[in-house]
Amino acid sequence: MLSRVIAGVLAAASLAVPSMSAAGRPDTVRQHLDALVHKDGFPGALASVDGRDYTAGPGIPVNGQVRVGSNTKTFTAVVVLQLVGEGRIDLDASVEHYLPGLVPNGGRITVRQLLQQTSGLPDYDDVVFTKPTDLVDKAHSYYEPRRLLDAALTRPAEFPPGSQWKYSNTNYILAGLIVEHVTERPIGEEITKRVIEPLGLRKTYWPNVGEQRIRGTHPRGYVKVAADAPWTDVTDMDPSFGWSAGEIVSTPSDLRAFYQALVQGRLLKPAQQKAMMTTVPAPGFEPTGDWQYGLGLARYALSCGGYAWGHGGDIQGFETRDLVTTDGRGAVVAVTGLPTTDQMVTDVDDAVDAAICE
Repeated sequence: MLSRVIAGVLAAASLAVPSMSAAGRPDTVRQHLDALVHKDGFPGALASVDGRDYTAGPGIPVNGQVRVGSNTKTFTAVVVLQLVGEGRIDLDASVEHYLPGLVPNGGRITVRQLLQQTSGLPDYDDVVFTKPTDLVDKAHSYYEPRRLLDAALTRPAEFPPGSQWKYSNTNYILAGLIVEHVTERPIGEEITKRVIEPLGLRKTYWPNVGEQRIRGTHPRGYVKVAADAPWTDVTDMDPSFGWSAGEIVSTPSDLRAFYQALVQGRLLKPAQQKAMMTTVPAPGFEPTGDWQYGLGLARYALSCGGYAWGHGGDIQGFETRDLVTTDGRGAVVAVTGLPTTDQMVTDVDDAVDAAICE
């Protein structure tokens, strides 16, 4: 969700002693989680892999609730595509058609380009968060969706619509506004009734306006504002700046169940499923790896061969990464601190890849 606006290198600690499974073999998932804590320096880590839960670090609850940031985009995309399947939204209609006068050049930007991240619209993150201390100083700030859009539109378009791929949270704010225009209901309510409740995701929810505390059992979440700074607790914060691009709270097991249901075709009609999983190259989506981006869903080339699907999310206090395969495997890893280096991001990605592959 958040751009990586903080930099610095954590002092490396030695790797933990390899954890062993009950059969005496190294437990790959636990090894990776331990390394995320002891080598990368994350305060804690938790995971759900094919129905088994893991934790690493002091005081980390099993399957605790975390802020899942940009995984929210996939939920939003599902709702948009469900409305497409109902004939209420046209993927190839313009933003101007649904939100007249709201976006310069909106007549040339399609709904599909919003979901695909090919609109060329600038990212409001780059306007709202300009220095590392903003991650703490603005943690309790409330942002209405139109305020986020207005911030983005202080900058010019980055490229003509459809000509390139570049990640922008602004695309999904507009997608949420289109859902609200069409349904005349809040986007959080539509996500809840169309996705969360039908799948029985009991620990997943859309926070109420102004709600800053995580409701259920959860780990603490942290950020660093400088390389030599201590971790700062930002567990209680206002996630409104994420809105339909990043507001949801969930757990590793709920998030895994959501992506597995989605990839297995339980949420969309076949035509919309195909549209969501039709991808374009996504350079820079992650620091490393072969990634392609569909409509709110990304495809990753596994180290062991084949592909998996997911999205991932970053928000103050937490990073989550997730992958599921069409044959039913699934893994979610969450860390309780926002990464400060690309290597930390890569190590979280590698932990999920290893969980799927091994």
